Amino acid sequence: MTRIPINIYGLSPFLFAGLLSLSLTAAAQNNKKKQFPVPENVPDTSTVGFPIMPNATDAGKNGGEYLTLKQCIDYALVHQPALNKALINVDIAHTTNSINLAAWLPQVNANGNVVHYIQQSNANISTNTGSTTGNGSTNTVRSSFTNTFIPELAVSQAILSPSLLYAAKSAPLLVKQAQQVTDSIKIYLVSAVSKSFYNVLLTLQQINVLKEDTARLGKNLRDTYHQYKGGIVDETDYLQATITLNNSAAQLKQANENIIPQYVALKQLMGYEPEKDFNVSIDTAQMMADIQIDTTRQLQYEKRIEYRQVETRKDLQQQLTNYYKYAYLPTVSGFFNYSLQYANNNFSNLLSKSYPSSIVGVSLSIPIFTGFARVHNVHKSQLQEQMIHWDEVDLKSQLYKEYTTGLAGYKSNLFSFNVQRKNVAMARRVYFVVNLQYKQGIVAYLNVITAESNLITAEINYTNSLFQLLSSKIDLEKAMGDITY
Repeated sequence: MTRIPINIYGLSPFLFAGLLSLSLTAAAQNNKKKQFPVPENVPDTSTVGFPIMPNATDAGKNGGEYLTLKQCIDYALVHQPALNKALINVDIAHTTNSINLAAWLPQVNANGNVVHYIQQSNANISTNTGSTTGNGSTNTVRSSFTNTFIPELAVSQAILSPSLLYAAKSAPLLVKQAQQVTDSIKIYLVSAVSKSFYNVLLTLQQINVLKEDTARLGKNLRDTYHQYKGGIVDETDYLQATITLNNSAAQLKQANENIIPQYVALKQLMGYEPEKDFNVSIDTAQMMADIQIDTTRQLQYEKRIEYRQVETRKDLQQQLTNYYKYAYLPTVSGFFNYSLQYANNNFSNLLSKSYPSSIVGVSLSIPIFTGFARVHNVHKSQLQEQMIHWDEVDLKSQLYKEYTTGLAGYKSNLFSFNVQRKNVAMARRVYFVVNLQYKQGIVAYLNVITAESNLITAEINYTNSLFQLLSSKIDLEKAMGDITY
C-alpha cells in the first residue's frame, strides 16, 4: 500500500481545529461508555415538595390562627392546668383562713335530752340529765318524774385565745405564700413558653434555609448533569452534586420531623387543646430589637420570687415561735345558756308545763404546767428559723450563680451572633463568586461544594446564634427577676 505523506503544516488552521475537535469528542464518547450509567430523566428538584407540618407554617389552609409570642404567653396564663391549680390553691388558702378565724364569731348550739326512767326509787334524788353548760359543767335536775325533757340553747364568744391570735396573724402570710407559688408558676410559664416558641421558630427557620439550599443544589445538579452530558465536566462533579443534594434533603426531612414534637411541646406548655391547631408568628424587626438588654445592672435579690418565698417562710416560722412563747396566756370566753325543763309522769303530757332557766358567765382556762411542752416547742421553732436562715444564705449563692451564668451566656451569644451575621454575608459573596468561576471553567466543582457547605453552615449557625441569644436573654431576665406577666 502506498503511503501518501501529508504535511500538517500545510493544512488550513480551520481544518486542523475541526479534526482536533472531532478527535476529542470521540475520545470523550469512548470514555463515557466505561462509566456508570446516568439516568436520562433528572428530577427537577426545585419543584419537589417536602412534607412540612402545615400547623406550624400555614394557617390559612387548615383554619388555624396565627399567634405571636405575647399571645401564646397570654393564652398559657389563662389555660395552663398547673397555673389554674395554683390559682385554686389561693382560693383554698382564703377559705382555710375563714374556717380558722370563724371561732372569733359567736358559737351557737342547741341541744336537748329526753329521759325516761325505767326504774326509779321512791326517794327524791338527783338525776343526771346529761345537759352541759357553756363552762363545761353538767346540769343536774332533782326530779321524781318518770319522763323529763330539757332543751337548751348555748351561746359562747371567744374573748382571748392564743391559737386564734396565731391564726389571725398567720392568715395574710398563708395567702401571700399561696400567691407567691402562683407568681412562680407564671414566671416559669413565661420563660418556658418563650423558649419553646423560639425553639419552634428556630426549626422553621432552619427548614427555610434548607429548602433554599435544596433548591439551589437542585439547580446545580441539573446544570452539572447537562454539562456532564455535553462532555464539559467529569462524572465525579455530577456525583458530588447528587451527594450534596441528598445530604441537604435528608437534613430537611429531619428538620420537618423535629418540628412536630417541638410544636406539641409548645401546645402542652400553653394548655392548648391537642385537637386544635395554631401557627406561630413573629415580627422580625421587633425580635431583633428585643435582643438588647442592659448588662450593667446589678442583681437585686428582692426581685427574685424565690427569695420572697423564703422571706415569707421566715415570717410564718416567726409567728409560730411567738405562738409557742405566748402559749401561757389564758383562754377566755363568755357564755350564755337558756334551757326549758319539762317533766311529767305521763309522756303524752310531757310538754304541758316548762320550768325555764338561763345563765350567763365567763370561762377562764390558764395553762399552769404542760410538762415543758411549751419550752420544747419554742426551742424547736427557733431551730427551724435557723434552718430557714441557712436556706436563705444558700439561695443567695444560687441566685448569684444563675445571674453570673446568665450574664456570661448572654454576652458570649451576643458576640457570636454579631460574628455569624458577618459570616453569612461573606459566605454568600464567596459562593456567588466561586459558582460564577466554576461556570466559567476557572475552578473545580470541589470549590463550589466547599463554598456551598460553608454557606449552609454560616446560615444555620447564624440562625442558631440568633435564637440562642434570645433564649439566653430570657435566662438573664429570669435571673435578674425582670420577667413580667
